[in-house]
Amino acid sequence: MSIQKIILLIILFVLSISTCRSNNLEEFGHDCQAYPSYLESFIEGNNIQNEISHYFNNIKMVENKVKLIDVSSFGAKGDGNTDDTKAFKQAWQDACSSNTPVNFVVQQNKNYLLKNIHFLGPCKSFISMQIFGTLEASDNMSDYNNDRRHWILFENVENLVVGGGGTINGNGNIWWQNSCKINKNLPCKDTPTALTFYNCNKLKVKNLKIKNAQQIHVSFETCTNVEASNLMINSPENSPNTDGIHVANTHNIQISSATIGTGDDCISITSGSQKVHATDITCGPGHGISIGSLGSGNSEAHVSDINVYGAKFYGTTNGLRIKTWQGGSGSASNIKFQHIDMEGVENPIIIDQNYCDQNDPCKDQQLK
Repeated sequence: MSIQKIILLIILFVLSISTCRSNNLEEFGHDCQAYPSYLESFIEGNNIQNEISHYFNNIKMVENKVKLIDVSSFGAKGDGNTDDTKAFKQAWQDACSSNTPVNFVVQQNKNYLLKNIHFLGPCKSFISMQIFGTLEASDNMSDYNNDRRHWILFENVENLVVGGGGTINGNGNIWWQNSCKINKNLPCKDTPTALTFYNCNKLKVKNLKIKNAQQIHVSFETCTNVEASNLMINSPENSPNTDGIHVANTHNIQISSATIGTGDDCISITSGSQKVHATDITCGPGHGISIGSLGSGNSEAHVSDINVYGAKFYGTTNGLRIKTWQGGSGSASNIKFQHIDMEGVENPIIIDQNYCDQNDPCKDQQLK
């Protein structure tokens, strides 16, 4: 190897250390592992000049071209009374259209009141949404007339990080009071999920408090390559249908270091989900970790490669559960539950092939 190449290797090693320590990287919300090791590929690769160009281009992209977008610059007040939905929409449009990585900042010690909001992609570059303050849902039910199923929705976004240590408050009390699960005389209607990620790829959701969801707290639907970590999810034990983390038709998702106490499943995994790994989960109160329900309405459902390793249940209704409706078909395969601790759990392990969640009794069906 020539002297010039050796010198370049040394330069790259120093830059890799300094880059990991740079403030811009910390603001952008990624750790060093969020980017490939260009130094390693440089050593192993044959085309040295291309690797050098690739490495320096990525350093320049991260260090020198991160665009800061603060929702306050778009008129968001964060006083807990002003509707800040329009400001967030405008800030997202700016972020999503940026050709360079974006650090989208929600300020600390602010309480941003929001109606339902749709963060739509695809976007042109990486986006890191750093929620340092609080996002609070409007409790006026008429504000959701155009979409009663979502409060905050990210759709078709790739290379997204959502974190910051702040709070997402679904303000769900008004919805619980008007639930048919609480008042049997009321009709059952759609209720918003607090935080939904739909058709997102290369997604990180970390370091967030999510509380008092209208219904489900956070839902991953038709997503791939997801990391969800250091989440604290909390709602009252009597709040209806407030699943903590819901996984539907999602592939390759890692859930780790989550503390969940709700009125329903701490984690629910439904049809189409594959390679779901959950580690270091604390659950209680709630209904445990559930696979299903599967096969409702005589449908075909499949889940596979589910691994729960290291979970603690305190005072939950159930521990580990698989639930299927009569008349459904499909499979639940390669499921592992390991290193599980339970204390005060009513039903530690349940496999229920006669699940029924409706007002009228379910009709008995013969196995085909």
